[in-house]
Amino acid sequence: MKRKIFSTVVFLLLSVVGIPEAVSVAFAQEPAETAATADPPAIDSGDNAWMLTSSALVLMMTGPGLAMFYSGLVRKKNVLGVMMQCVFLMSMMTIIWGLWGYSLAFGGSGPLWGNADYLFMNQVQARLENGQPYIPVFPALKIPMLTHMLFQGMFFIITPALICGAFAERMRFSTMVVFSLLWGTLVYCPLCHWVWGGGILAYGSQHAAVSAGGALDFAGGTVVHISSGVSALICALLIGKRLGIGSEPMPPHNLTYTAIGATMLWVGWFGFNAGSALAADGIAASAFCATHFAAAAGGMAWGGVEWVSRGKPTVLGTCSGVVAGLVCITPAAGFVQPMSAILMGLAAGMVCFLACTSLKKRFGYDDALDAFGVHGVGGTLGAVLTGVFATRAVWDIGEGKPLGLIEGGNVIFGQVVAVAITWVFALVVTFFLLKVLDATMGLRVSKSEEIQGLDLSQHGEEGYIFI
Repeated sequence: MKRKIFSTVVFLLLSVVGIPEAVSVAFAQEPAETAATADPPAIDSGDNAWMLTSSALVLMMTGPGLAMFYSGLVRKKNVLGVMMQCVFLMSMMTIIWGLWGYSLAFGGSGPLWGNADYLFMNQVQARLENGQPYIPVFPALKIPMLTHMLFQGMFFIITPALICGAFAERMRFSTMVVFSLLWGTLVYCPLCHWVWGGGILAYGSQHAAVSAGGALDFAGGTVVHISSGVSALICALLIGKRLGIGSEPMPPHNLTYTAIGATMLWVGWFGFNAGSALAADGIAASAFCATHFAAAAGGMAWGGVEWVSRGKPTVLGTCSGVVAGLVCITPAAGFVQPMSAILMGLAAGMVCFLACTSLKKRFGYDDALDAFGVHGVGGTLGAVLTGVFATRAVWDIGEGKPLGLIEGGNVIFGQVVAVAITWVFALVVTFFLLKVLDATMGLRVSKSEEIQGLDLSQHGEEGYIFI
């Protein structure tokens, strides 16, 4: 009786928030105790080991990778504030993913939204069936559901952390927490379902007619980088510029941190991209190679442009170019050849350099750590170039159909449509969330708190104490 009452309450609550599918499978149905126990699906130990390793690598990208990369770029009075944002999001987003995020992203096969199949790790965690231990295996793969959940959860962690670069040194910590919770639920989870859960942007999906047949997004060009980059731009515009920007020097306080963080991101990105093959196979090897080549080309391109235009290449520029190359190759990693990856990395280094210098200066927005210039612009470039260089020689995902323009395919139309939909969706929802939070909580710290620094005003700590 208690179970039936609980099931009814949950069903009504989920119906109110618009979950399209009933929760009868997840909660209402009692297990069939008399059913015969089928043989458990096979788990490939090699694939599982690679995916667990990749999960750890992607987590390392947020902390210490992104935490050090970003914290080195701010002033010393805000170094802990940036690190706290990354570490706290590693904690909070993990819990959200386990409670409802994974289910909304990967539950069911609806066009717009997941269902309640996996709420609170239902049907994901190990369980007893007829008194025997049973480990659920992800459909069509040879890894446990838990492994897939963990890997995808690391993407859920780092994506809102990327946005923090746009409003660094001036956003209230409490507002950042609520914004990240809502953004992850209302922006990331739908996009993840659209692209990787069989929704309206998934290549070859039955629901993808709205997006010209769907888009190729191997590891998160739309889901991670465009969504976070566009949202970062809206944050920078609505929160406003830092006090003293343009009139006071604001150089990075510790480029050593930034260089170490960038190289950690480079290593972690192998899990991010090659892990997205979801198996230790030839596609993973190709994605690993493409990722490495694009990062190297991006670093050379940005540093080279600085060398030619300013007379000296910088550590910051080269590190930024590496990240730009990694961002650009992310949607294409499992679809393109290594030589194409070099071209994409070179393009990313040059284009993102212009976005972070000329474009930002021309329009006057204060994207403090260039989250939009690198992730928004680099992700968009990568998604479009995927439609140019993708080849079925790497992955015949179209089952005999040519993919990129170079081999006579037309997937680029789906790429462009998916980019446009992602831009509009992230922009509109982020704008709405920020307006609501500004009216209820306030987005920005006070003037005195900003002058004092977020380390002390938000956390009561100092990153550096000199005696």
